[in-house]
Amino acid sequence: MMGGWREDRVGSALRGENPAVLRRLDAGFAAIGDVQFLPGYSVLLTDDPAVRRLSELPRGRRLAFLGNMDRLGEAVERACRRVESGFRRVNLEILGNAEGFLHAHVWPRYDWEPEDLVRLPVWLYPRERWSEERYALGARHAPLREAIGEELDRLGE
Repeated sequence: MMGGWREDRVGSALRGENPAVLRRLDAGFAAIGDVQFLPGYSVLLTDDPAVRRLSELPRGRRLAFLGNMDRLGEAVERACRRVESGFRRVNLEILGNAEGFLHAHVWPRYDWEPEDLVRLPVWLYPRERWSEERYALGARHAPLREAIGEELDRLGE
């Protein structure tokens, strides 16, 4: 059942059944994104499926989640700088418009992106980037997954 964990990303992470999870962190799970048209795209998932927004967390957990977001962002930056060409920067976002649980997006940005998109939010990329098989997370992303995981470990020490 390939899509099962996608229907319950947080619950499947808590059960150890979410294959996108890279590491368990203090206040959530670092996961690699389903789409990789910007290689290294990652997501920080809350570890409480009932939490819908950052403001619902007690202050200490809120700060832990934001600290985990910073850690994942830096790990993606370090890994992409090492493994990918043309790395430029990382964008961090907490949106919550489409998914009902608290999560944060970590988007690496690259010098090779199309000129008309490189300075815009990733959400303005053409819809086919989000669904074409060639951009789907797959075995070819193993080196990048490993690099992000290594950086998460280094930053957690």
